[in-house]
Amino acid sequence: MYKYWRSNLMFFTLVILMSTLLSSVIIDLLFGATIAVLLILQLAVVVVALRCNAKFAYFAAIFEAVSFNFLFTTPRYSLQMFHMDDIVNLLVFVIVALTASQLAEHYQRQKNELKQAQLRNSILLSVSHDLRTPLATIIGTLTTLKEYMEKLSENEKIELLDSATAESHRLHQYIENLLQATKLQHGALKFNKSDDSILNVVNQTIDRFPESRQRIKLIAATPLPTLQISSSLVEQAIFNVLDNALRYTPSDNMVNINAYQAGNEVILDIQDEGDGITIEQAAHIFDLFYSESTHQNNDSGTGLGLAVAKGILTAHNGNVEAIPVTHGCLIRIRLPITKGDQ
Repeated sequence: MYKYWRSNLMFFTLVILMSTLLSSVIIDLLFGATIAVLLILQLAVVVVALRCNAKFAYFAAIFEAVSFNFLFTTPRYSLQMFHMDDIVNLLVFVIVALTASQLAEHYQRQKNELKQAQLRNSILLSVSHDLRTPLATIIGTLTTLKEYMEKLSENEKIELLDSATAESHRLHQYIENLLQATKLQHGALKFNKSDDSILNVVNQTIDRFPESRQRIKLIAATPLPTLQISSSLVEQAIFNVLDNALRYTPSDNMVNINAYQAGNEVILDIQDEGDGITIEQAAHIFDLFYSESTHQNNDSGTGLGLAVAKGILTAHNGNVEAIPVTHGCLIRIRLPITKGDQ
């Protein structure tokens, strides 16, 4: 993942540098404006510094300085300079470029620190509300059971215990998502991949919904290839999507899972029969701590589950997205079939 990220930054840097040089050559040929060329080259260094990091910016600054000497100073197409104006311009360019790189690196650090502070605040706000709600229910239920044990019928006792158990599972699921979200944000999520059938993972996920299992319908195009995945993490991602679908679907309606292969991908379409979401909501439902208040119920989530699902699937080079449909909400999960998959 790091190599892929780094290669993307290098490609971006090279594109900016080549585009800038081409523009500078055209301006030099048309107008012979050396100062304009220097400003354009300087702009490229700033763009690279803001988009990438200081190392890429230093490389860009040196590359642009050498290119200016080679292409735009006399004698042309050599690394020699005889005019004091060109020497001074180049020195000023290098000083400004290096200073801009340092400032851009400082800006990036400040930006990352602000994001971390915002994340911590969001986590604290979320924890203060969403840990308190199930805990209050569990405490209230168990207190009632303790105080009125002799007056309650067996059915009432079972109902209270079931309620406390359900809230305990809800609390455990929230803490698990919170832990995974924190790991994803800090790049600390580690997993070991192995060959496994996506249908096996889906069936294990469905088994985690004993009370709602009859509302889940799996349609699978067999045979499907095995995948190189971390089964437990992919199961967690599917669980979060499926849990969200069940939460927003009326209790007498179904949630359908369609599993099939398309090209070099295995796809899971999870569609509920709820009220659906708008295009604007579809663009944000995978954002951390996003929740739409107008579509929440008393058991609504905190915007953690889908964000964690997206992070896990992205770590597997897969994807998850909301697909526009006329009825309900369709979430599509894509997982790549690697060369080692069968």
